[in-house]
Amino acid sequence: QVRLVESGGGSVQPGESLKLSCAISGTILSSSIMGWFRQIPGNEREWIATVMESGKADFADSVKGRFMLSRDNANNVMYLQMNSLKPEDTAVYYCRDFTRNVWGQGTQVTVSS
Repeated sequence: QVRLVESGGGSVQPGESLKLSCAISGTILSSSIMGWFRQIPGNEREWIATVMESGKADFADSVKGRFMLSRDNANNVMYLQMNSLKPEDTAVYYCRDFTRNVWGQGTQVTVSS
């Protein structure tokens, strides 16, 4: 059974950084197309990033240039480095295994002064 567990969320001020982790079990990270989404209550879940098996990544325009995605295939962990955070980045962040259509439980990120 594939399981995704996000961590690393928290409360920061505008301009600060956070690094989210997505630990994967039950499958091999390097064999999966993975991604990150976020959701504000009352809104649809928004796609923000995808990383292919090859390591090629793509980002939504709203985070391009500020967010970076990396993978530690040896430890089956995917990371989302979020820099220059803005109040509009406040949301619950989810990782997703596209290949097996599995979601994590989410981690809250709050950006506020």
